Amino acid sequence: MTSQIIPVDAFDYIVFGGNGDLAERKLLPALYHRDHDGQLPPQARIIGASRTYISDDDYRAFARAAITAHVKPAHQSPEAIERFVSRLHYREVDARSDKGWDELKALLDEAEPGRIRAFYLAVGPALFGEFASRIAEKGLSSANTRLVVEKPVGRDLDSARALNDTIGRHFSEEQVFRIDHYLGKETVQNLMALRFANMLYEPVWKSGYIDHVQITVAEEVGLEGRTSYYDKAGALRDMVQNHILQLLCLVALEPPSAMNADALRDEKLKVLRALRPITAANVEQRTVRGQYKAGASGGAAVKGYIEDLANGESDTETFVALKVEIGNWRWAGVPFYLRT
Repeated sequence: MTSQIIPVDAFDYIVFGGNGDLAERKLLPALYHRDHDGQLPPQARIIGASRTYISDDDYRAFARAAITAHVKPAHQSPEAIERFVSRLHYREVDARSDKGWDELKALLDEAEPGRIRAFYLAVGPALFGEFASRIAEKGLSSANTRLVVEKPVGRDLDSARALNDTIGRHFSEEQVFRIDHYLGKETVQNLMALRFANMLYEPVWKSGYIDHVQITVAEEVGLEGRTSYYDKAGALRDMVQNHILQLLCLVALEPPSAMNADALRDEKLKVLRALRPITAANVEQRTVRGQYKAGASGGAAVKGYIEDLANGESDTETFVALKVEIGNWRWAGVPFYLRT
């Protein structure tokens, strides 16, 4: 089965945090795949930005290494890689000062007026509001601007609300894309087809036929350069409240009225609102936290979590497991076990 290639207009794709872990492992390889398959128009540009200075040539070398490491060899070719990296530019930009913004604006203004600009915030959530404000204040935003934010949006409910308020002052809701890259995984996308395109499963997809549900997200990678972020987040914030809850919603939701974003969102919200709260009274019975020690992964020796930390101390969890319940007619009495 071949994927449909949807043509797109010329655009500029600006990645703040353009030399970070997410850009290296996910964003640049994904954009390369789109270019390899012929979806990116010739005029499209990809601009990495961060507060660290890198020349354009060094950034292109960074991208070549990312593609070599994270794209399957069958999808690599010297011609495709060179075509892709020729689109790349880099600018040094600081969210908390004026440094680099005029240079970024000058580069963007080289394109025709009205070109689509997609700003991808591959940075910590503490900087989301500052980047959103700077983009607007420096005149980089227009009706054709998109703002993409990755999880986690905030550290808790109050900070999430504050971030959304700040972003909302500068961008309309239609311009903002809060994304979860797990939803792009083929296995996750196939959940909808498994449930609703197969009449064999849907009649028995409920209590009475299902004893329990287990959702496990297991990773082989360790910190790999994410120390400063991960030690402040932990597995619960990094994996459970976004990726795993999205998986839970797809497994548990009712058939949507239409296969579009609004209808799916509405059904997901119903699942989340039906979750039984984990409280101070039951948290010890419903949750487990842990941290990995030195051992082996994939046949290779790996350090323990705290060995990667400068101070050698942390109670941040790298493992978490939860027992949750959904209080609706379909799932009453069926425990869901979530772990990562």
